[in-house]
Amino acid sequence: MMEKLQSIEQFNTFKETKKVVFVFSADWCPDCRFIDPFMPEVEAKFSDMTFVYVDRDEFIDICAENDIYGIPSFLAFNNGTETGRFVSKDRKTQQEIEAFLAKLA
Repeated sequence: MMEKLQSIEQFNTFKETKKVVFVFSADWCPDCRFIDPFMPEVEAKFSDMTFVYVDRDEFIDICAENDIYGIPSFLAFNNGTETGRFVSKDRKTQQEIEAFLAKLA
């Protein structure tokens, strides 16, 4: 199960110290619900990465600071360096998400 972000401090700690993929989402977003059923499989395939759920409404400042203007969106860091972003308001397929993650490795 994906960890849910609790604080801005935690966001910064993850960002600086891990190979992490932040998954920006919201309960009301139908395209976010669309990816829910297959995300555990995606996480299992990319088990060297830490996946963290970021509630867009709870952490709107993090979204603004990182130019996240559509969800679901993915933002990846490795020890403080941004390694990739898959950011748009479009519905994303499992294949698209896995292709994005594969490029980060």
